[in-house]
Amino acid sequence: MEYKIVHLPKEKWKGTVIPIEYTTDMYYDVIVNKTDNGFSAVIEKKYFTEPVKHTQEENNFPDKLYDDHWKNAYAWGVLVDGMLIAAIETDRELWSNRLRITELWVEESYRRRGIGHALIEIVREQARRERRRAVILETQSCNVNAIDFYLHEGFTLVGFDTCCYRNDDLQRKKVRLEFGWFPEKKKKLTAEEIEIRMETESDWYEVERMTQRAFWNKFRPGCDEHYLVHKLRQHEDYLPELSRVAVKDGRIIGCIMYTKSRVVDGDVTHEMITFGPLCVDPDWQGRGVGELLIRHTMKIAAEKRYKGIIIFGEPDYYPRIGFKTNDHFSITTADGKNFDAFMGIELFEGSMKGIKGKFHESEVFKYIPKEEVEAFNIKFPKLKKLNFPDQWD
Repeated sequence: MEYKIVHLPKEKWKGTVIPIEYTTDMYYDVIVNKTDNGFSAVIEKKYFTEPVKHTQEENNFPDKLYDDHWKNAYAWGVLVDGMLIAAIETDRELWSNRLRITELWVEESYRRRGIGHALIEIVREQARRERRRAVILETQSCNVNAIDFYLHEGFTLVGFDTCCYRNDDLQRKKVRLEFGWFPEKKKKLTAEEIEIRMETESDWYEVERMTQRAFWNKFRPGCDEHYLVHKLRQHEDYLPELSRVAVKDGRIIGCIMYTKSRVVDGDVTHEMITFGPLCVDPDWQGRGVGELLIRHTMKIAAEKRYKGIIIFGEPDYYPRIGFKTNDHFSITTADGKNFDAFMGIELFEGSMKGIKGKFHESEVFKYIPKEEVEAFNIKFPKLKKLNFPDQWD
């Protein structure tokens, strides 16, 4: 069966009931005992004397998409002839940096076709893009088929609640179980393990392809950053003497591109520099390649006596390298604003002292026609467009 996973917009799907129901002849029996030294818990799979059916009618709060108590919910689904036959919903636990699966459902006649696995893969991709430390979910100890599915998908038991639904959850064999999936911890690369060098013309296609993979679906369906890289090289503001690629075992796994920018204060113009795109191949993300590129090129820029770098970037990433919001430098955007993603850094002590005004990036960033991007995409293997949530909501 061919199917397409699509985003389910909140304005259209809010309140849609997810008809989760199941019949089971097994359950995981949760037994908690008080011991002299604390507590012991045993969870064992057992058989009911006869099959038990659980339906929406037994719940006071049936499962719905975009329920009000999920403040950061985002949902995907599969439609067949306009009807929803599968759905998954997540909610971002910002305080704990975890991603919770709040709903997962596949209509019974469409199960065992890989749809559930594909929906889980979407959530794993969201977690990776948002750098979440874990994906967690809840199910009931009597939903054995769901538990077996989650275990097969790499989830593991992380906890339980013996009175989540009612005070007699233990007795009626319907205990809330929490499962978690944890992204693989990746060892950071050192400067000695990669080569950082200038880009050559023979690298162009590989750099553009890598950039497309790095940004695909990150901020919008598809991306245009790979086309921006193509345009940058022909622009007068491009700074190839600062731009670099990262190479590992003969493969380009990252790049950082620099352009001229300026801070304008009335009749006074201060020359600055800006980097972007900065990207790392998805296979190598989370291993410190981006930071190595930044620190390497910052050193070169300082040696060339550039005063500072100003960027629009991810506010949970760049401050650890030393970037500060630009209100520290009395610099605003061109329209007089300041916000967390608008940052700058001095390239040597006091290099930005006395610089103030409004920031203007290169004109090359101003407008990228969609039709040009689509025409450019023909050069590369086709990728599927998906609409992931913006992590900076």
